[in-house]
Amino acid sequence: MLKVGGWLGGAKNKITQGQTRSLNALDELTQIEDAMSAVTYIMNDDVDAAEAHLSKGSSPFHQLGKGVVTFMRATLGFEQEIMREASEQLSNAEASAYENQRRAHRNSSAYQSPIYPAGTEYAVCLAEAQLMSAIVGVMNESLTEAIKSFYKLRKAYLTLESVLDAEKKFLKERSTSSLGSTSSTSLAGSSRPASKASSKTGSPFVGASLAPETTAAGVSGMEGPVQDKEIIEPVAIPAEKGKGKTGQDDDDDDFDFVDADEEHADLETPMEYMGHLNVPAEKGQTVELNNTEKEVNLGASSAKNLPSADEKLDTSVPDAVEDFEQLTLSETVKANEDVSLFGDHPVDLFIISGSNFCFGILLLMISMVPPVFSTLLKIVGFKGDRERGIQMLWQATKFHNIHGAMAGLVLFMYYQGIIGFCDVIPRTGEGSYPRERCKALLAEMRKRYPQSHLWLLEEARMLASEKELEESVAFAANTKSSKLQQLEALGWFERALHTMYLHDYEATSAAFLTCITLNNWSHGLYYYICGACHVELYRRDKNARPHAAKVHAAKAVEHFQRVAANTGKKRFMARQLPFDVFVNRKIAKWEDRAKEWKCDFIDAIGVSPLEETIYFWNGYKRMRDDHLDASLANLAWSESEQNPHWARESLDEKAILALLRAACLRSKGETDAAKEILTRDIIAHDRTLFRGAGKDSWTAPCARYEMAASIWREADADGRPETRREILEECKKYLIEVSGWESYDLDARIGMKVTTAKNTLRRYGIEL
Repeated sequence: MLKVGGWLGGAKNKITQGQTRSLNALDELTQIEDAMSAVTYIMNDDVDAAEAHLSKGSSPFHQLGKGVVTFMRATLGFEQEIMREASEQLSNAEASAYENQRRAHRNSSAYQSPIYPAGTEYAVCLAEAQLMSAIVGVMNESLTEAIKSFYKLRKAYLTLESVLDAEKKFLKERSTSSLGSTSSTSLAGSSRPASKASSKTGSPFVGASLAPETTAAGVSGMEGPVQDKEIIEPVAIPAEKGKGKTGQDDDDDDFDFVDADEEHADLETPMEYMGHLNVPAEKGQTVELNNTEKEVNLGASSAKNLPSADEKLDTSVPDAVEDFEQLTLSETVKANEDVSLFGDHPVDLFIISGSNFCFGILLLMISMVPPVFSTLLKIVGFKGDRERGIQMLWQATKFHNIHGAMAGLVLFMYYQGIIGFCDVIPRTGEGSYPRERCKALLAEMRKRYPQSHLWLLEEARMLASEKELEESVAFAANTKSSKLQQLEALGWFERALHTMYLHDYEATSAAFLTCITLNNWSHGLYYYICGACHVELYRRDKNARPHAAKVHAAKAVEHFQRVAANTGKKRFMARQLPFDVFVNRKIAKWEDRAKEWKCDFIDAIGVSPLEETIYFWNGYKRMRDDHLDASLANLAWSESEQNPHWARESLDEKAILALLRAACLRSKGETDAAKEILTRDIIAHDRTLFRGAGKDSWTAPCARYEMAASIWREADADGRPETRREILEECKKYLIEVSGWESYDLDARIGMKVTTAKNTLRRYGIEL
């Protein structure tokens, strides 16, 4: 799950006491800079300093800064009391920002941007507050609050849409003005390409792909005003047709929500976000963007007087950031360049960076909602766009402010969390994990915020994602404690997971016990994992060291007995936490077996519960072959002579062994063996045989997902999956089957993998 959000916002239900007059341009600038400076303390883990600094101001920016402090604590620790505190503070700040937005429309002394209507900075604040409130609301125990949160996401979309509409209008006007002042002889009559100087005057606005001068004049070669039909609107942004009011309205509820304009029969949907302005080119022709050729499919009306192949436009940027595929503000804003070319007013930069961040995280969040929550997406009223959202977040990271820092956090959580959790993703190219780019971003963020443990945590995660588990654990062990307790707890949790993947059972148990002292979220799960660690130690010592085995058996039973008392207290959208339900069912199953088999509880435990836990966190993806061999050895114990009860095991328990063994083999690259096990031991059986009280029904749908993951690995073996369409179609078959499965244990976790897998296949032309 994503655990970060914006830091400013607005609403209309309450006016913050102490802020009773409109801010003039100078006051507003001072308040923004002061509040943003104070919030920076949060990024260095100094929450007390942030609160002390923010308490000195009463502007909406300061009020929201206070909300961010509690928001960060809430999202890092998942503590309900702090979540309620964050919601209340965000509500107060929302009211102040909303009121200031209304006043700005009538305040002639307020800052007048050449780009945006008056009060747009508060519109961005409003969107950020709505996003933060939505994230807190979804994590809330109340289903009602969760539903309200999805409505807030819709309102945030509408608010951000108004900001982007202002940018589109400005770009069109500037393009027309620039075109009218340029002689036709310098364009159509000249054989030289556009100068690099013109390419450096790129727009500072969200997602602008090329400088308006270059786009309108240097490419089309036409005199006179640019016609609307020659400006390609990105598919994810609703067209202006049907729009009623803009950010200048007194009431934000007056926005009209419309679908994107689809009346472009001659256009193909771009596979990635290309900005507000794209380069017109003849159908099938290519235009060089940042030294990367992209094919653009347009109608013939835009192809007049195009430069020849020898006159290809030079839109490159000197020393451009590696891996960026189009000219954007995020590439061109650098410390050694004149950023005033792009508009250097702090308020405008705040709006630009904020809208990139907000829209990016919004599109990304919606794109990752698993199928089990698909009904809630109807409330939102629009679809996410993962690739475009990621691109906008990358743009936001180029700004040295809180928006850039938060965008960086979201990107790391996406790549280290979501991408690291999923299997059906390309090894290279679009949609893959950009390792070098992430390393560069991490180095930059550590330089900006040297005291922050957030980036140290991400470095440990990065080491683990590269299968350097020992180095990750050592790095975390040598890191000093964070002053922010919630962040310290998160660091210990990650460390505990990594020691679990290393099969260091004593260290894993100790780490999870430490987590229990640092937060109050998932104590039942922590005790369960501690018990599972001692199960492995018991099995290891059962024959060789009977006395030690007896000690570990007692500790395992002790930890398992604490699980029930520490589950069921926390809820997610009015439902018990999925892992709480899972671990309680497992323990009840073992207790019933102990009675039926007339054996000790420790001997009634089935296939390694620790390996089962590793699977649900996709730890196998972070393991090297030697780690995977250790997992296979743990699994082999179940059908060995040391286990006298294997012959009694039911189909669902044997299916657990088959699934986990297949997952290990797939991770080692032995996909043929993995598919054979899955087919023979699970898929060949009627799915109804896996259902029933106490049974592990999750293995049947997960086996289908594992088949899809194994097939995908074969398709992507040479890094060119698009050439193996028949294999991709087979992968699709299993994904469709599992996505339509009835409810089962931890289906939301598997559902997130399935959603990502479907997005990957669509990228290669497979319709689902």
